Amino acid sequence: MSTNSVTDLANAPMGASFPADAVRDPIRLKALDGLGILDTPAEHAFDAIVAVACEICEMPIALVSLLDRERQWFKARVGFEPAETTLDRSIFAFTLGGSEILVIPDLTLDARSAVNPLVTGPEAIRF
Repeated sequence: MSTNSVTDLANAPMGASFPADAVRDPIRLKALDGLGILDTPAEHAFDAIVAVACEICEMPIALVSLLDRERQWFKARVGFEPAETTLDRSIFAFTLGGSEILVIPDLTLDARSAVNPLVTGPEAIRF
Protein backbone atom coordinates (compact mmCIF):
# COMPACT_ATOMS: atom_id res chain seq x y z
CA MET A 1 0.00 0.00 0.00
CA SER A 2 1.32 3.42 -0.84
CA THR A 3 2.02 6.11 1.71
CA ASN A 4 -0.88 8.06 0.19
CA SER A 5 -3.42 5.36 1.02
CA VAL A 6 -5.91 7.54 2.85
CA THR A 7 -7.88 10.29 1.17
CA ASP A 8 -10.54 12.70 2.38
CA LEU A 9 -13.58 11.21 0.63
CA ALA A 10 -14.02 14.17 -1.69
CA ASN A 11 -13.81 16.72 1.10
CA ALA A 12 -15.91 14.81 3.62
CA PRO A 13 -15.90 16.28 7.13
CA MET A 14 -13.80 15.24 10.13
CA GLY A 15 -12.27 11.74 10.18
CA ALA A 16 -14.40 10.24 7.41
CA SER A 17 -11.54 8.80 5.37
CA PHE A 18 -11.08 5.43 3.75
CA PRO A 19 -8.27 3.46 2.11
CA ALA A 20 -8.23 5.16 -1.29
CA ASP A 21 -5.98 2.51 -2.81
CA ALA A 22 -8.56 -0.16 -1.98
CA VAL A 23 -11.46 1.87 -3.37
CA ARG A 24 -9.59 2.62 -6.59
CA ASP A 25 -7.99 -0.83 -6.88
CA PRO A 26 -8.09 -1.61 -10.61
CA ILE A 27 -8.37 -5.36 -10.00
CA ARG A 28 -11.38 -4.89 -7.73
CA LEU A 29 -13.02 -2.47 -10.15
CA LYS A 30 -12.41 -4.77 -13.12
CA ALA A 31 -13.98 -7.65 -11.20
CA LEU A 32 -16.97 -5.47 -10.29
CA ASP A 33 -17.38 -4.37 -13.91
CA GLY A 34 -17.08 -8.00 -15.02
CA LEU A 35 -20.07 -8.99 -12.91
CA GLY A 36 -22.30 -6.73 -14.98
CA ILE A 37 -24.43 -6.14 -11.91
CA LEU A 38 -24.29 -2.35 -11.52
CA ASP A 39 -27.53 -0.56 -12.37
CA THR A 40 -29.44 -3.79 -12.92
CA PRO A 41 -33.05 -4.29 -11.81
CA ALA A 42 -33.96 -5.71 -8.42
CA GLU A 43 -33.64 -9.47 -8.02
CA HIS A 44 -35.59 -11.63 -5.59
CA ALA A 45 -32.46 -13.40 -4.24
CA PHE A 46 -30.81 -10.12 -3.20
CA ASP A 47 -34.07 -8.73 -1.84
CA ALA A 48 -34.42 -11.87 0.27
CA ILE A 49 -30.92 -11.36 1.70
CA VAL A 50 -31.71 -7.85 2.95
CA ALA A 51 -35.07 -8.97 4.34
CA VAL A 52 -33.37 -11.73 6.33
CA ALA A 53 -30.64 -9.32 7.49
CA CYS A 54 -33.30 -6.93 8.83
CA GLU A 55 -35.00 -9.75 10.66
CA ILE A 56 -31.86 -11.32 12.15
CA CYS A 57 -30.33 -8.01 13.22
CA GLU A 58 -33.67 -6.54 14.28
CA MET A 59 -32.88 -3.41 12.30
CA PRO A 60 -35.11 -1.37 9.96
CA ILE A 61 -32.44 -0.92 7.26
CA ALA A 62 -30.37 -3.45 5.33
CA LEU A 63 -28.44 -2.96 2.11
CA VAL A 64 -26.43 -4.92 -0.43
CA SER A 65 -23.84 -2.26 -1.33
CA LEU A 66 -21.42 -2.21 -4.22
CA LEU A 67 -18.68 0.42 -4.40
CA ASP A 68 -18.02 1.74 -7.87
CA ARG A 69 -15.39 4.35 -8.73
CA GLU A 70 -17.34 7.39 -7.53
CA ARG A 71 -20.46 6.00 -5.86
CA GLN A 72 -21.99 3.40 -3.64
CA TRP A 73 -24.83 1.57 -5.42
CA PHE A 74 -27.40 -0.63 -3.69
CA LYS A 75 -28.33 -3.86 -5.43
CA ALA A 76 -30.96 -4.46 -2.74
CA ARG A 77 -32.31 -2.32 0.06
CA VAL A 78 -34.92 -2.34 2.79
CA GLY A 79 -35.84 0.79 4.72
CA PHE A 80 -33.65 3.08 2.63
CA GLU A 81 -34.98 4.93 -0.41
CA PRO A 82 -31.93 6.08 -2.43
CA ALA A 83 -30.60 3.63 -5.02
CA GLU A 84 -27.09 5.04 -4.61
CA THR A 85 -25.01 7.55 -2.67
CA THR A 86 -21.75 9.34 -3.19
CA LEU A 87 -18.69 7.81 -1.57
CA ASP A 88 -18.65 10.48 1.14
CA ARG A 89 -21.81 8.85 2.53
CA SER A 90 -20.47 5.32 2.41
CA ILE A 91 -19.94 3.29 5.56
CA PHE A 92 -19.16 0.26 3.43
CA ALA A 93 -16.00 1.93 2.05
CA PHE A 94 -14.31 1.38 5.42
CA THR A 95 -14.41 -2.39 4.86
CA LEU A 96 -12.24 -2.27 1.76
CA GLY A 97 -8.63 -3.15 2.25
CA GLY A 98 -9.33 -5.03 5.47
CA SER A 99 -9.69 -8.72 6.10
CA GLU A 100 -11.86 -8.59 9.22
CA ILE A 101 -15.60 -8.21 9.50
CA LEU A 102 -16.44 -4.62 10.39
CA VAL A 103 -19.14 -4.13 13.01
CA ILE A 104 -19.93 -0.63 14.24
CA PRO A 105 -22.62 -0.99 16.93
CA ASP A 106 -23.41 2.73 16.99
CA LEU A 107 -22.35 4.86 14.02
CA THR A 108 -22.75 8.03 16.08
CA LEU A 109 -19.90 6.92 18.36
CA ASP A 110 -17.35 5.96 15.68
CA ALA A 111 -15.10 8.79 14.46
CA ARG A 112 -15.22 7.45 10.89
CA SER A 113 -18.99 7.65 10.66
CA ALA A 114 -20.21 10.09 13.32
CA VAL A 115 -20.33 13.02 10.87
CA ASN A 116 -21.72 11.06 7.93
CA PRO A 117 -24.88 12.80 6.65
CA LEU A 118 -26.71 9.46 6.65
CA VAL A 119 -25.97 9.19 10.36
CA THR A 120 -26.64 12.82 11.31
CA GLY A 121 -29.50 13.45 8.88
CA PRO A 122 -33.10 12.27 8.67
CA GLU A 123 -32.06 8.71 7.78
CA ALA A 124 -30.42 8.43 11.23
CA ILE A 125 -28.56 5.21 10.38
CA ARG A 126 -27.11 3.67 13.56
CA PHE A 127 -25.85 0.09 12.98
